[in-house]
Amino acid sequence: MIDRNVFRELDWPLIGLLFLTAGVGCLLIYSATFNQPGHVYMKQIIWMAVAALGFFLILIVDYKVLVTYAPVFYVAGLIILGSLFIFARFIAGTKSWFKLAFIGFQPSELMKLVLILMLARFFAEYKKRYVSLGRALLIVGVAVVPTVLVLLQPDLGTASTFVPLILAALLLAGLNRKIVVLLLVAAVVGGFLGYQYGLKDYQKKRVLTLFSPGLDPKGSGYQIAQSKIAIGSGGVLGKGFKKGTQSQLRFLPARHTDFIFSVLGEEFGFVGVTAVMALYLMLLLRIFRSVGKARDRSGIYIVFLAGILLTFQFLVNVLMVIGLFPVTGIPLPFLSYGGSSLLAGFIAVGLVVNVKMRRFVNI
Repeated sequence: MIDRNVFRELDWPLIGLLFLTAGVGCLLIYSATFNQPGHVYMKQIIWMAVAALGFFLILIVDYKVLVTYAPVFYVAGLIILGSLFIFARFIAGTKSWFKLAFIGFQPSELMKLVLILMLARFFAEYKKRYVSLGRALLIVGVAVVPTVLVLLQPDLGTASTFVPLILAALLLAGLNRKIVVLLLVAAVVGGFLGYQYGLKDYQKKRVLTLFSPGLDPKGSGYQIAQSKIAIGSGGVLGKGFKKGTQSQLRFLPARHTDFIFSVLGEEFGFVGVTAVMALYLMLLLRIFRSVGKARDRSGIYIVFLAGILLTFQFLVNVLMVIGLFPVTGIPLPFLSYGGSSLLAGFIAVGLVVNVKMRRFVNI
């Protein structure tokens, strides 16, 4: 039976910021694609309705129940990720989506949330000052399995989003010097081996073009160059809604997905970029301030890791479009086109609200 009293504790300012940010995303997607066939913006509006439904449904179930069944979700998630290699078709060179009619669904987006619940379960009753080496290795092992499955799709961008969740969880639990040194060594060795043997040629080019954009002028270098032109040409006030030349004349690639921030800069200029950055800042600060409102350790981990996930994706995407990070394919939360990403983002914030609204339960 649903306790209606807990719904009186809903964080309406956070909910308002969430829907406002997503609404801005729909407007930008419309501006970037209104003269294209396919009505992409309408699909995003439909996905926003689905995401809103998912957001409110996740509030009904106490997050403690979700944490309890996290292992079940984890195993189910691994099975679904594995089934992509059998049933999914190659789309844009990867087997990352299940295609149903005109709708594509990317399971790896929701797997991020499952990992957050698993980490919350692992540390729910952990009260030692420092995390033990054995538990740290166990946590890393749990995260490595879905990460490898996503890498094999291959989807380096999405796989990279699992890394900050693990690091944030371990830091929150407490790390002694030995584990810190081991992690640093593992990161250096893993990074070197990953670059040499794990990355494909086009992915290596993306990394190299970060330091020398002229190295691949028709590939990833072209993307970054056009993105910088779009943002820079916006000036202070921008060129106006639906009037961006780089986006409307299709010089800017992936303008409604990975490079939606470039559309914002071109059409609304420095003022528009500042306003949206402020919107994100208020949203993220509201999430991180909710950490102190959690009633237990599992709630703390859920809120903190949800905030880390959204912050990481936001920073990587913005740094990418201005040429300070390799092109990774990580969407801008709530603004980029993509139903799975939008749904995962809404549910992530829903988990935060879920924790905060139940802070007085059983106390």
